[in-house]
Amino acid sequence: MDIKICGLSTAEAVAAALAGGASHVGFIFFDKSPRHVDPGTAGGLRRAARGRALAVAVAVDADDATLDAIVAAMEPDMLQLHGRETPERVAAVRARHGLPVMKAFSVSASADLDPVEAYRGIADRFLFDAKPPKGSALPGGNGVAFDWRVLAGLDPSVDYMLSGGLNKANIGEALRLLSPPGIDVSSGVESAPGQKDVALIEAFLEAVSANAG
Repeated sequence: MDIKICGLSTAEAVAAALAGGASHVGFIFFDKSPRHVDPGTAGGLRRAARGRALAVAVAVDADDATLDAIVAAMEPDMLQLHGRETPERVAAVRARHGLPVMKAFSVSASADLDPVEAYRGIADRFLFDAKPPKGSALPGGNGVAFDWRVLAGLDPSVDYMLSGGLNKANIGEALRLLSPPGIDVSSGVESAPGQKDVALIEAFLEAVSANAG
């Protein structure tokens, strides 16, 4: 099972994620997010992950120029599109940069999974996050979970990461219910919005290890 620690912004947090066995480290490029970093900073931080974990650049409805700058400075292994990108936009981004693309979806009910079919064969992977609370400016990282049972009927061939409100206290239940191919955590390992806590990262990864398999 893949494990992504997302919204990283310090060398200490990256080191904790890598030491604990994370397979992916994520960096967010969205100026409304408290986890936003500039491409140069992310490029410096991601160097520690080379050969150890995949570095993921997370963008929200970004234009070509923005993505070009991110890719040039950070050299990510994967792009995550967390906005309202159409299948055509996902295909264009994938072709332009020659990188795998993970497309995020906001979920609260089974009907929210209906659009996934249009992206199959285009996006390399999916991320299922909770729908943002009313009034939130952030498409993800809101610390809320959705009813994971919604994913129980998903075609088993769909490769995805489970996200949204995961933390050391509930990850065991999530893994028992779904056995997801991958998991993604951000706010669940923070002491304050955007402030990754090394102890919480360690505790989360230990909880995953104790409940996996």
